[in-house]
Amino acid sequence: MGKGGEQGGDSGEPAAQIRFYTWEEIQKHNLRTDKWLVIERKVYNVTKWANRHPGGQRVISHCAGEDATDAFQAFHINPTLVQKFLKPLLIGELAPGEPSQDRDKNSQLVEDFRTLRKTAEDMNLFRASPLFFSLYLGHIIAMEVLAWLMIFYFGTGWITTLITACILTTSQAQAGWLQHDFGHLSVFKKSSWNHIVHKFVIGHLKGASANWWNHRHFQHHAKPNIFQKDPDVNMLHIFVLGDTQPVEYGKKKLKYLPYNHQHEYFFLSEILLLFLIPCSHTLLIPLWSWLDPPWVPHPTLFPADCGSNSVNAPSLKSSWKTYHNQHIIPKNFGETPSARKKKQNCKIGSSALAENKPGTRMIPGNSLFLESHWFVWVTQMNHIPMEIDSEKHRDWLSSQMAATCNIEQSFFNDWFTGHLNFQIEHHLFPTMPRHNFWKVKPLVKSLCAKYGVQYEEKPLGKAFIDIVG
Repeated sequence: MGKGGEQGGDSGEPAAQIRFYTWEEIQKHNLRTDKWLVIERKVYNVTKWANRHPGGQRVISHCAGEDATDAFQAFHINPTLVQKFLKPLLIGELAPGEPSQDRDKNSQLVEDFRTLRKTAEDMNLFRASPLFFSLYLGHIIAMEVLAWLMIFYFGTGWITTLITACILTTSQAQAGWLQHDFGHLSVFKKSSWNHIVHKFVIGHLKGASANWWNHRHFQHHAKPNIFQKDPDVNMLHIFVLGDTQPVEYGKKKLKYLPYNHQHEYFFLSEILLLFLIPCSHTLLIPLWSWLDPPWVPHPTLFPADCGSNSVNAPSLKSSWKTYHNQHIIPKNFGETPSARKKKQNCKIGSSALAENKPGTRMIPGNSLFLESHWFVWVTQMNHIPMEIDSEKHRDWLSSQMAATCNIEQSFFNDWFTGHLNFQIEHHLFPTMPRHNFWKVKPLVKSLCAKYGVQYEEKPLGKAFIDIVG
């Protein structure tokens, strides 16, 4: 660690002394009580700032001791504005002889990826279409209104109940994809507007906490499929994931459940949650919406989303076959049945109707049952079959490619998955509006081919099978 000279300003007063640091020194500061990170070769001490970080202290802590330049660019729609908050945290720069990337990362790949991002910006691919998102919100509200009009005009017979449940399932699933857009700040130019609409969509249409979602989901994007960092792979001993976790459980002889059948009871997990977890975090949403999520316990059962050779990553079934006595788990993206039932009952519109019409009381349960499966299967197909392992300190492109795969494009796939069939592009550029993913896809594939990075894409049916196959 050295230090540079002093620079005088216009006032004639000497500027603050510039200190230079090596990667060896920086990497020591990755503790809970001591966090440094690097952005564009500048070194910042974020130890005290982490608890005030709008995206949560955990996501910024995951980047401690590393080059966080690409993560910083990925999550902030106005990096120039955010730089103002970084100035007081600046403690120095990388020493002149130090590489810009830590841990022997491929510097040319990193630079080429940043050039690709600049190209996408020049193509206006980070500019959202107001018409697209207006129509999308409109079709969700239209389905909600249609469902309750059917009850009003046709009563609560079996046929009406089933049709209404299907309509509400569709509207709620699509609302889930829409809140995801606002949560990633990919609709409006100003972060504040995205946050306001996100709270409306996820809070009023979905009945969940925007703060809870943000703090969890950004961790998933920063460190996808990485144990201890991605909350979506914290499976509470219900399943085992990846190649290494089954081995670890086998060596420790941990067998909380019959993991050799995990690919079978995966289908029942959503139903069992109704009995195993009668009370969930979602019941505390009104309080949690205004609390700092890092200080609140976060149960993880099917969390939300959405290895260099991910093709060979094991599924739920193959994890058992390859290793003995081990489990795997999907993620908790939604609320538990009890919480959603409470929400849906409130949305019925008329308490008298809800209490006096037996058929109507079945609609929330049917709807959440169908939606939970829709949500879990779509959000797991891009990640569960991919590499799930401990931290390997890869560059941004390589780490995202190892943990994600795409589903073939079609009008139905785009709509059914909320464009999460472009999971690779979404993970590389989280703030890019989803209707532009198909435009940047050829550029991403070309870059991956140049450096021999696996770009995996599969049909929708195969993606579902790979979760349990």
